Amino acid sequence: MKLLHACLWCLLLPGSVLAAEPNFVVINIDDLGYADIGPYGSKLNRTPHLDRMAQEGRRLTCFYAAPVCSPSRAALMTGCYPKRALPIPHVLFPASAVGLNPEERTVAELLKDAGYATACVGKWHLGDQPPFLPTRQGFDYYLGIPYSNDMGMATDGSKSSLGDPIPTPQRRRAAKAAQSAAKQPSPVDTGLTGADQPPLPLLENEKVIARIKQTEQTEIVARYTQAAVKFIRAHKDQRFFLYLPHTAVHFPHYPGQAFQRRSQNGLYGDWVEEVDDSVGQVLNVIRELKLSERTLVIFTSDNGGTPRAVNAPLRGFKGSTWEGGMRVPTIAWWPGKIPAGTSCDAVTGMIDILPTLVRLAGGQVPADRRIDGADAWPQLCGEANAPPAHDVFYYYRGFELEAVRSGPWKLHLAKGELYHLINDVGETQDVAGANADVVRQLRAQADAMQNDLGVTGLGPGCRPLGSVLAAEPLIGRDGRVRAGFAAEHEVME
Repeated sequence: MKLLHACLWCLLLPGSVLAAEPNFVVINIDDLGYADIGPYGSKLNRTPHLDRMAQEGRRLTCFYAAPVCSPSRAALMTGCYPKRALPIPHVLFPASAVGLNPEERTVAELLKDAGYATACVGKWHLGDQPPFLPTRQGFDYYLGIPYSNDMGMATDGSKSSLGDPIPTPQRRRAAKAAQSAAKQPSPVDTGLTGADQPPLPLLENEKVIARIKQTEQTEIVARYTQAAVKFIRAHKDQRFFLYLPHTAVHFPHYPGQAFQRRSQNGLYGDWVEEVDDSVGQVLNVIRELKLSERTLVIFTSDNGGTPRAVNAPLRGFKGSTWEGGMRVPTIAWWPGKIPAGTSCDAVTGMIDILPTLVRLAGGQVPADRRIDGADAWPQLCGEANAPPAHDVFYYYRGFELEAVRSGPWKLHLAKGELYHLINDVGETQDVAGANADVVRQLRAQADAMQNDLGVTGLGPGCRPLGSVLAAEPLIGRDGRVRAGFAAEHEVME
């Protein structure tokens, strides 16, 4: 049974299944800053395709991800606060013994149940062991590096950008970091770090097809884009969900040859501009195949930018719960359904992608577990007087609840700083002293989470991680590919 949506557009469309149930493309960039693209004010990076996407679509100016990669992707996949579905202190690394629990119901699984073809092309970062891979989490097809492009060997170029000297592995530094970690042990094994990391694998479905070195890094955006376009062409006559989480623009920076030294912003700007070109290719094939009027495309970033990026006018960077760490540039595009050239300042986020897409698809959001996200279609389609998607929003960093927002008010819990985000999006003026009642209300909202996700530790609402007994790298440091992921004894030189 089709669900009724807040906007009644589906009742006005022709009766075909394809008209009522759109295709979906979610493009997720890694570490892109809030003001790194033209629609959000960039003067350094040229992004004509994203400029056009925003002119034809809607900017979401208050869209929240998470402070870092893996938690953000867990939120997108599950519709939950990261701490609920992937309770880890930071991110996942190669050969992690834990990952997104196969018992979670991902957006890909739910759309597949509704009859969609599904593909993930790019960075996964929710576990690299077999039970956690995209092909076990609802995707028919996967191509990509299963984690960040810096999580490989220094000798392969994973710790340095294009043209930089290859650094000497800092084992002493890694050992020191391990000693520090031993003083504050993680409750779970999240994998290999630093100089202990193995070579970067490129997976196709569940086979290692390449070892990613410097040349392969420069080719990765083009490779993902070609696969994405091929998938769209192959499924133009059926409903599809394409998740395109780019490796770019995460450090190290390896723009493709055609984009090197092209921007005014160094290698970083080159890679932003290559990502823009990739978006253009995806949108152009949708236009060419006349799929525009039945395809929703969402462009976003997995967290705030690093200090290499521009997050203005926001305060802070990736890894923090300041707005610059979690508020990300996001554009929704669906000609004829989403009002062109508009923007929306309502609170939305990664947690809303699952319920929004599943309901537009006529599918069923799981009723047997807590879902924190909301159907944000009223915000996307510009419904007049739409109620807020979220009355309260919680800013978690790992296990810690660091801030809480309601309406325009945001309270940082540690120091009791209060900011009015409509008047002061840069969080520059603490107004707690003049708004004691607001502070009390927000602290009460924060305290209420103690009985759900927890404020500092794991609360009763946190669901179990997936786990394996003996995690192994997909490619060993000797270059040998793990059994089952390639031909026996194959060595990736």
